[in-house]
Amino acid sequence: MDRKEQKSIIEGLLFVSGDEGIYPEQIAKVLEIEVNEVIDILEEMQKEYEGAHRGLQIVQYAKVYRFATKKEHASYYQKLIDIPTAASLSQAALETLAIVAYRQPITRTEMEEIRGVKTDKALQTLVSHLLIKETGRAEGPGRPILYGTTKEFLDTFGLKTLDDLPPLSEESEQMNEADLFFGSLQEISK
Repeated sequence: MDRKEQKSIIEGLLFVSGDEGIYPEQIAKVLEIEVNEVIDILEEMQKEYEGAHRGLQIVQYAKVYRFATKKEHASYYQKLIDIPTAASLSQAALETLAIVAYRQPITRTEMEEIRGVKTDKALQTLVSHLLIKETGRAEGPGRPILYGTTKEFLDTFGLKTLDDLPPLSEESEQMNEADLFFGSLQEISK
């Protein structure tokens, strides 16, 4: 087996070992080569990863080698972590989001009438996740804030436009509206 093939296999072993990492002795057993040769290859690979424009590096902690992201890219990784997913939202937030999606523009009071409970916390969560935003003010006493969905909402749920939302069936109109909206939104996120 040539050096390129060994590096390729080691790269795969580093990947599948994940955060736990892998000992050079384990790699040596897999490749059926000496531990010193494995360490030489790992050191070569570390230099190659450092020199190339890559987002990963090979690091060693307590005799264990593993892949790690480069520190200089940390702000980009944090942005990914901050992107909301349907799984990170509570049922109350998902129900509120479904109501906004189908009824926008809509006021907080109208949402609460549909849900039958306060929506302050859910609204705050949805706004902080950039899934809904203020779209204006309603006419009438106090000029309440109107809410609507955002581009991030469409992206998060894999929609091109609001027309891609599942249609509401006639039989569904007899159901509790919050259950209906929540069920429709769950269908989108599958």
